[in-house]
Amino acid sequence: MSLLSKVNRKTSLSKFIDRDENLKRTIDTKDLIMMGIGAVIGTGIFILPGTVAATTAGPGIILSFVLATIVCSLCAMCYAEFSSALPIAGSAYSFGNVIFGELTGWVIGWGLILEYMLSVATVSSGWSAYLQSFLRSFGIVIPKAISANYNPSKGTYVDVIAILIVVFISWILTNNVKSSTKLNDIMVLVKIAIIIIFVVAGIFFVKPGNWNPFLPFGVHGIFKGSSLVFFAYLGFDVIASSAGEVKKPERTMPIGIIGTLLICTVLYILVSIVLTGIVPYTDLNVSDPVTYALQVIHLDKLSVLISLGALAGMFTMMINMIYSSSRLIYSIGRDGLLPQKLSKINKKNNVPKRSIIFVTIIIAFMGGLVSLDKLASLVNIGTLIAFTFMSIGIIPLRKRKDINNSNGFKVPFYPILPIVSALACIYLLTQLSLETWLTAIVWFIIGLVIYFGYGIKHSRTNNEK
Repeated sequence: MSLLSKVNRKTSLSKFIDRDENLKRTIDTKDLIMMGIGAVIGTGIFILPGTVAATTAGPGIILSFVLATIVCSLCAMCYAEFSSALPIAGSAYSFGNVIFGELTGWVIGWGLILEYMLSVATVSSGWSAYLQSFLRSFGIVIPKAISANYNPSKGTYVDVIAILIVVFISWILTNNVKSSTKLNDIMVLVKIAIIIIFVVAGIFFVKPGNWNPFLPFGVHGIFKGSSLVFFAYLGFDVIASSAGEVKKPERTMPIGIIGTLLICTVLYILVSIVLTGIVPYTDLNVSDPVTYALQVIHLDKLSVLISLGALAGMFTMMINMIYSSSRLIYSIGRDGLLPQKLSKINKKNNVPKRSIIFVTIIIAFMGGLVSLDKLASLVNIGTLIAFTFMSIGIIPLRKRKDINNSNGFKVPFYPILPIVSALACIYLLTQLSLETWLTAIVWFIIGLVIYFGYGIKHSRTNNEK
């Protein structure tokens, strides 16, 4: 078999389903929606509506979220169809492998590894900073040497809290998927309750005059604002990684993905309406706009709740991203492109324990020791590349006679919506900085070296007759 034939060889859906037979289907629709909200709604809901309104869109931030939702919905529908048609673990990596071939699947998976692990490492550092700030309000101070990542010039060497929270979440995930989803459900409900408390308390202090002018930056501000808040929705795609553990995936996956997006949109818009109504948009360019707004209306004590909401938001995001990271590594190991030991399922509780330990070590190292400020934007590029392939991929998916999705979800207005979705993602990719692109190119070169140096030789697809 030639090299070109090997890298473009597609794995059949039936083989993926057989390889995933040890995964237990325990996740239902409610758990899936909670998982999605947990991944999407983080600290961003307490920050983005204020800062983007102040600098880019004004009160028109409300329309920016609506526009971003429309664009994101296109991608979400594509993911919903893929998840319905291909109920296998691995999200866009596995989908790409089936539809485009092994090399394309690997490139998508390598980009998702960057997205998932880097985002968790970044958030673990943020969670540590928030918790330390919260503890200081009670007079509890963490020793400086272990309070932040390695930076001897500032007297910090390791962020112990960032490491411990990642290890704790991984311990939960290695014990039982169902118990971790229950904890996630509780934390998500806490987070939603805090958001609703802010909206209900703040609505009595809204001054309609603060919404005038509604479009101080013009229509252009709405579009620019939508490109910024689009990234507030990133995370719904992690739902697709659980397709191998979901009950009735052809029905549950579409409801979970689209339901997540709708609920998150309502929450973002409500916060935006109340926030820009309480305080003039020009005053919201601060690091904590929601807390600032509460201080303006003399509800300072509620800011403690906002801190708890932020901690809960980051906690659920880490649970779902670590879960998704482990399933992605499991899937790549399952196919032989990484050591197959990473795909071993723990017989006691049907979880890929080794893949969880693997991602825990990497994430804990990055979150506890490495400064991630300049690398955070790489999360966006890995996500948008996957979104682009999933959007385009609907067209060859529909043409596959060996994949039956007659009873599952299908993207409406085919093929127009998938094409529009792909073009929207490509447009957003062009908005990323040159520095981000150059760093990403280095990352993907490393990925290709690993694939051609190890993966192609150990690929189960290429070694199976």
